Amino acid sequence: MNTPIPDRIAALRAVMQQRGIAACIVPTADPHLSEYLPPHWQAREWLSGFTGSAGTLVVTADFAGVWTDSRYFEQAQRQLAGSGVELVKLNVPHTPEHVAWLCSRVQPGDKVACAADMQSLATERSLRRQLAEHGAKFVEDDLPAGIWNDRPPLPHAPVYEHPLEYAIHTRAEKLGDVRAAMKRAGATHHIVSALDEIAWVLNLRGSDVEYNPVFLAHLLVDASGATLFVEASKLDAKLQQALAVDGIRIAPYAGIGDALTKLPADAKLLLAPAQVSAALAHAIPQHVALLEAPGPITAAKARKHGKEMDHVREAMRRDGVALVRGARWLEQSLRDGKRLTELDVDVELRELRAQQPGFISESFSTIAGYQANAALPHYRATPESHAELQPRGMLLIDSGAQYFGGTTDITRVWAPGETTQEQRRDVTRVLKGVIALSCAKFPRGTTGQQLDALARAPIWSAGVEYGHGTGHGVGYCLNVHEGPQSIRPPHSNSHFEPLDVGMITSIEPGIYKPGRHGVRIENLVATVPAEQTEFGEFLAFDTLTLCPIDTRLLDASLLDAGEIAWLDRYHATVRERLMPLLDDPADRAWLDARCTPLADCARNAA
Repeated sequence: MNTPIPDRIAALRAVMQQRGIAACIVPTADPHLSEYLPPHWQAREWLSGFTGSAGTLVVTADFAGVWTDSRYFEQAQRQLAGSGVELVKLNVPHTPEHVAWLCSRVQPGDKVACAADMQSLATERSLRRQLAEHGAKFVEDDLPAGIWNDRPPLPHAPVYEHPLEYAIHTRAEKLGDVRAAMKRAGATHHIVSALDEIAWVLNLRGSDVEYNPVFLAHLLVDASGATLFVEASKLDAKLQQALAVDGIRIAPYAGIGDALTKLPADAKLLLAPAQVSAALAHAIPQHVALLEAPGPITAAKARKHGKEMDHVREAMRRDGVALVRGARWLEQSLRDGKRLTELDVDVELRELRAQQPGFISESFSTIAGYQANAALPHYRATPESHAELQPRGMLLIDSGAQYFGGTTDITRVWAPGETTQEQRRDVTRVLKGVIALSCAKFPRGTTGQQLDALARAPIWSAGVEYGHGTGHGVGYCLNVHEGPQSIRPPHSNSHFEPLDVGMITSIEPGIYKPGRHGVRIENLVATVPAEQTEFGEFLAFDTLTLCPIDTRLLDASLLDAGEIAWLDRYHATVRERLMPLLDDPADRAWLDARCTPLADCARNAA
């Protein structure tokens, strides 16, 4: 039943009135606090019609609005039009975020509701405290569940082993490390709800969440074993037996709350308030001592070393081969006069990646934005709305894949034909930002917040800014967005995680000019040791992504000698690493041309 959005909001308000609720908060979250959600938990999208991956819906008796950031302003404006739900722009001067907005409007005695399994314990504590300061009360109530009659069921995809060839360390070894960390913290138990952490520590993968090889589960680790709360029918007999050998018991997915209530009186439970839902935290008896600290899996998972990094580099090679073939196909098709759309690019890249060894799936929905569509950072072409490519202008492609040996994420801008001076200057400024950050050397302990301005400075110099972060962590055959590190401007009350050896992070500055064009260039980099000096240990970035940058889109007069040298070295590496995997002479010739040193490109163009 496709109920209009205004009717859904009206139904929610009716329930709010019945229960005496002044405001309802509907975040983008699930009981695992995931970024990407199974349809079963996409309540914010169902209620508002806004499909972006980030945003919070707030509904009161006379207002409904979605708070989201600049990546989604145009998309939200379009999708919310006529729905009665307003767009509230985050990080815009004089616009408060949703909790501050609520606090400015609640009256003493008002009740504000949110599902307890849709927010972390840390978030709920903060919300309770801020509302209480204004005389309002927070109540745990999943109001959307009462009106969502056609709610999709929970996903039920099979769970499978991540081969030890790629996992490198056995789950017994990983769990042993977790228990050692628990012992150091004085904990007898540790609860893990983050899906990627469970998948990583148990060397298991699944497909319950689109593009993310994870499965719905909770994990409770104790001093001698662990209980995996997952539907047993998702694991075959062989896998269940293998888990049992490693001391892992299987219990129903919904049984985690009951298990927490039965923890022994002397239990000391390690949990991260920002990574466990308030609903689970409230199930813990008062006699259990809580040890609140980041869990040990987060840090271990973020640092890829040795053979893991070798597999990542091979995955980047394979991904680069697919991208080279895709870019050449695009250019040849347009030269031959074929009609292509943004949708065709998506399909072709998926097929080319699927031909590579170890391919599992895409790592996110491909963004193929031609001309003005690229000005939407999270644009997605659909059968109902897409552009046909022309032999002019720019095409932005942001795509990635999941391989058994790693996760990829890359953005390139290609020139199907003639471009403007403004476009070439914008591409060059973005490239200057990529190079400046890629060349950074910094002391151990430096955070991404300290480095963010390096990528923005060449863009700021033109009086331009972009509204998203510069970089995010990337998983190992796991989530394409992975904490704890990031590269972004500092914000108050934010936790700044130092970059450390083995972390994989994106570098992706951009320029977006609505109605004209968008530019983003993205590489993944590994943090590596640089040198030891009298001032301590210094780290640097090693670029992992292997795909040419379209030099036809550059204004070489804006690049200095060091930047040109970096680009030429990068292209020499791309050529060296990818050429042995290309057997088609046409692909090899294309790669050779695209990796030509910049000075030679200028001479050839002349």
